[in-house]
Amino acid sequence: MSLENLFEITKRNSNIKQEIIAGLTTFLAMVYSVIVVPNMLSAAGFPPESVFIATCLVSGIGSILIGLWANAPMAIGCAISLTAFTAFSLVLGQQVSIPVALGAVFLMGVVFTLISATGIRSWILRNLPASIAHGAGIGIGLFLLLIAAHGVGIIVGNQAGLPVKLGDFASFPVLMSLIGLAFIIGLEKMQIKGGILWVIIAITIIGLIFDPKVTFSGEIFKMPTFGEQSLFLELDIMGALQPAILPVVFALVMTAIFDATGTIRAVAGQANLLDKDGQIINGGKALSSDSMSSIFSGILGTAPAAVYIESAAGTAAGGKTGITAIVVGILFLFMLFFQPLATLVPSYATAPALMYVGLLMLSNVSKLDFNDFVGAMSGLICAVFIVLTANIVTGIMLGFATLVIGRVVSGEAKKLNIGTVLIAVALVAFYIGGWAI
Repeated sequence: MSLENLFEITKRNSNIKQEIIAGLTTFLAMVYSVIVVPNMLSAAGFPPESVFIATCLVSGIGSILIGLWANAPMAIGCAISLTAFTAFSLVLGQQVSIPVALGAVFLMGVVFTLISATGIRSWILRNLPASIAHGAGIGIGLFLLLIAAHGVGIIVGNQAGLPVKLGDFASFPVLMSLIGLAFIIGLEKMQIKGGILWVIIAITIIGLIFDPKVTFSGEIFKMPTFGEQSLFLELDIMGALQPAILPVVFALVMTAIFDATGTIRAVAGQANLLDKDGQIINGGKALSSDSMSSIFSGILGTAPAAVYIESAAGTAAGGKTGITAIVVGILFLFMLFFQPLATLVPSYATAPALMYVGLLMLSNVSKLDFNDFVGAMSGLICAVFIVLTANIVTGIMLGFATLVIGRVVSGEAKKLNIGTVLIAVALVAFYIGGWAI
């Protein structure tokens, strides 16, 4: 079968050159993930060498899968928000072991795949209010900002009765992080391709010159290896099936359902890949590719996968077929050979990227409908308590509980459906029963 027939290139008003350029554009926009993800997970005790290889493989295999199977110009990588949840909430915050955390990631992928394949996903989406979905996005964005700012010392613990305060503003990591964030915002405004990556590279070079803690080993290329502390096949599925861990799997699945569907719809809309009913062309296959990639994540030893919103950079450059995604996947597989350069990058070089992604996620505030006061407030409660508790599922639970009770008290019970109530009751029961982490 020719490329023309396989990818409907002409039918979608594209060409090979346009697709390759789009793939390169998406890759430059999201390649920072292979630096940021190992950096974040290593803070929780994951071996960075193993995570780097796993992250490249998940991004490569996942992107090629969605390109070939769904013919979608979307790239898959380890989700930054779910990486933060895995590292800082699950492993560091709740003291869950790394193998059990990987087991939870694997189970999340299996459940999400089954949900996508059986149509249960559609039922859940119909019964999960948009306000809670947007609230979760806001909360995760704030969570990322908190993690990144604390990691480089912009904010530190406060002994004066409040949780945090400003750190040493004049310190090198703080100044580099804040200057880097300002540069990213400026470059993104100018639509400079790969602006995030260029800032990471520039700050790393400055660190090499001025920071004695940043040293170059002299290596650029290295044959791919998981290293002596390999996490390949180290997942503990039985441990993840414990009642205490199941809410985590639920939180990952719920977050993935909203994140994946929202991102895929946004990118598909930009690429004119919605049918006459407004549905995503090959949307089921795209979602299944997304969920199966998280299964790979658990097996290989890294964070859950998702379609990257940075895929929109490629569709803006003309990507309309799966060739765009395949180009991205191949480039990520090439990254396997550049591990020494990726592990050279200091945390204050990647912090600006994290803060920028977190700021972008705060745009979900504009999607809240404040004419629906109870819905909007429930979404904000979800957002705020994700940050205050450093736990996504807690925020979602409180958002659902507020929505149901608020609707009843305000006389808007008719706006509730049985699915929303059932999900709220199930979440609250997890906490009352003491099973939640």
